[in-house]
Amino acid sequence: MKVVIVGGVAGGATAAARIRRLDEKAEIVVFERSGYISYANCGLPYYIGDVIEAPDDLTLQTPESFFTRFRVNMKVRHEVTAIHPERKTVTVKNLETGEEFEEIYDKLILSPGAKPTTPSFPGLDSDKLFTLRTVEDTFRIKEYIRKHQPKSAVLAGGGFIGLELAENLRQLGMDVTIVQNLPQLMTPFDSDMAAFIHAELRSHSVKLALNRTVEGFAERDGGIDVMLKDALPIHADMAVLAIGVTPDTSLARGAGLELGIKGSILVNDRMETSVPDIYAGGDAVQVKHFVTGEDTLIPLAGPANKQGRIAADNICGIPSTYRGSQGSSVIKVFDITAASTGVNETVAKASGLEADHVILSPMSHAGYYPGGKLMTMKVVFEKETYRLLGAQIVGYEGVDKRIDVLATAIFAGLRATELKDLDLAYAPPYSSAKDPVNMAGFMIENIEEGIVKQWYLGQLEELQEKGERGQVTLLDVRTPAEIAFGRIPGFMNIPLDSLRDHLDELDPAKPIYVICQSGLRSYVACRILAGYGFDAFNFAG
Repeated sequence: MKVVIVGGVAGGATAAARIRRLDEKAEIVVFERSGYISYANCGLPYYIGDVIEAPDDLTLQTPESFFTRFRVNMKVRHEVTAIHPERKTVTVKNLETGEEFEEIYDKLILSPGAKPTTPSFPGLDSDKLFTLRTVEDTFRIKEYIRKHQPKSAVLAGGGFIGLELAENLRQLGMDVTIVQNLPQLMTPFDSDMAAFIHAELRSHSVKLALNRTVEGFAERDGGIDVMLKDALPIHADMAVLAIGVTPDTSLARGAGLELGIKGSILVNDRMETSVPDIYAGGDAVQVKHFVTGEDTLIPLAGPANKQGRIAADNICGIPSTYRGSQGSSVIKVFDITAASTGVNETVAKASGLEADHVILSPMSHAGYYPGGKLMTMKVVFEKETYRLLGAQIVGYEGVDKRIDVLATAIFAGLRATELKDLDLAYAPPYSSAKDPVNMAGFMIENIEEGIVKQWYLGQLEELQEKGERGQVTLLDVRTPAEIAFGRIPGFMNIPLDSLRDHLDELDPAKPIYVICQSGLRSYVACRILAGYGFDAFNFAG
C-alpha cells in the first residue's frame, strides 16, 4: 500500500507516524510546500518575542529525523498542484528546481491546513506588512525587526495570533495597537469575560481599536498606514494581518471534492471525503460542533492531530470515528490565562438553545495557603435539561486545570448539576476542599432547586428605571469601605453582616435585586431575605 500525504505539519505528520506504527510495509510519502515539517504553529509568536530563542526549537522533527525513526519520505519544498482521482495520482512541483512530476497513490490524505485570510485590500504588497502562519513567516518578521528596529506595530485582528503577537512585540518594547472589527477581542468568549482580557492588555499599554474595520494599507513617512473605515488611519512602523484563516482547499476544489463552509472539505466521521480513497483532516475540513451539532470550522491543533490519527486508522483497517470538536482552547495574555470550551452564551442563544449561566470568582487554591489568586468562571448550561454547553475562565493559576475538567464533563455528557459530585484532587497549594468546578455545580443545583434566582447585567438599566419608579429595591451588601471606592447608581447600601438588623427598612412587597463584589455575599443575603419572606434575586457575576 502506498499512501501520499499532502501537508506535513500537525495532521499530516501525525497520520504518517500512525500509519507506520500500524503498517511497517506501507510506502508513505509526504509533500510539504514549506521548508519545515511538524512545526509548532502556536510557538511562532514566542520566537519573535525571544521567549523561544533557538529557531530549531520550533520544529519537533526534521525530514531526516522523521525518516530515521519512521522511514517516511518527507519531501519539503514540494507543492502538490493537482489531484487526478481517476488515475489515482497527484501532480507535484519541486519548488527549488521547478521540476514537475506525478506521484501514484493507493490512499491519499489531504492536510493542507489553512491560510491567512487576505481580503483584496490595497497595499498588500508592502514589505512592512506581514502575516504569521509558517516558520518562514516568523523568520521574515524576526529579520525585519532585527534589521529595522521598528518602534510600533498595528495588528489587524484580535484572535489567538493577534493577542500572542501583541504580548511578544510589547516584550520587545514596541508600541502595539490591535484593530478589531467587533466590539470585543477573542470571540470564543462572551463580552463580559472578554472584558478581563481587554483590561489586561490595556494594563500593559496595548491600545485597542475596537469596532474598527481595516480597509487597506499604504506606505507613508517610512512606515505604514492602516486605513480604517470611517476613522483616521493608524500609522506604525510595521503591520501584521491576522484577521483569521481560510481553509486552503484549492486542490480539493480542482479535484471535484465536495466542499462546505468557506470552501472547506466535506468529510464523514471516518475523515473520508466524497471521493473514494481520499481522506482529509485538520484546518481544511468542516466538522460538527460537539455541543450544537452544527457544521463549523475549528482550526486548532488538537482536533487536527486527532483527525490525522483517525484517517490513518481507517486506512489501516481499524474502525475509528471523529465525534466532533468542542473548541477547547487556552491562551496566555501577559500575566493572565484565558480558556474556553464548548460554546459561549452568545453562540448558544444564536444556535437556538435556551441557555443560562453562572459566574463565580473563586480562589485558585485554599485561601489560607499563601499565594492564592482569583479566577473568574462562567459556566453555560441549557435551561430545563441542565446540559452543560460551555465554560470560560480567566485568571492566573489553575485555569487550564479547571477548563480541562469542564471540557471532559461536557464530552462525557454530564449535567451541569453533576459538577458538584466530581471527586477532584485537593491539597491547599493546589485547590480547595470544594473545588471551583464543584462550586459551579453547587450554584447550578441551587438554581434548579429554586433556592436562588438570578438577575443579569443586561437587566441593569431596566432595574434602575424600575427602582426610580419605586417598583423594586436595589440592594448593595458590600461594606462602607468598599462602597467608598465606587457604587452603582440606584442601589441602597446595607452591609451583609448588618442586614438582619435593617430588614424593617425594606419593603416586603417589592422584589429585591442584590449585588456585592463577587456574588457570594449577595447570595447569602438572598437566603436571609428569603427566610423573612422577601422575593430576592442574586446578581449573576
